[in-house]
Amino acid sequence: MAWDEWEQLLDEAQKRPQSSTHMQLNQLPADPGGGSTQGDLKVSQKDLAAVGDAAYALHQGFLHFSDFARLSSIKAADGLESEGYAIGSALNHVVQHWVDQVQSLLDATAHISNHLDYTKKAHAGDEQYIAGTISSIATLDQGFDERKAN
Repeated sequence: MAWDEWEQLLDEAQKRPQSSTHMQLNQLPADPGGGSTQGDLKVSQKDLAAVGDAAYALHQGFLHFSDFARLSSIKAADGLESEGYAIGSALNHVVQHWVDQVQSLLDATAHISNHLDYTKKAHAGDEQYIAGTISSIATLDQGFDERKAN
């Protein structure tokens, strides 16, 4: 917004009567089709399952292949140290940090996979609860309707 434009809006606001109060909310324009406006973010159970499966596959693959790097590095570090090279202890230090980073990634991928499994089960339980509640309300309504008819 340019400064001139700001000054013009400020001037217009000051000319309005002080007794009126207004609130303006920023929002999306109304849907031209007449339907309700929905957000852009949508996710399906299929999408969630794909993310969970990918996280699980990454976890399993990384668990398997990261161990090769760890074992090879430890062997190399031990060999260098036994030959009197100072870089052997430095490589052992790197290996320890590698193990820490691997564990962080494994924890994160397991968390994603487990959380999506939990979410799926929790939402299924919520669906059953809601369906039961709605059917209970329908049964009560039916009873009230029968009572009115008598």
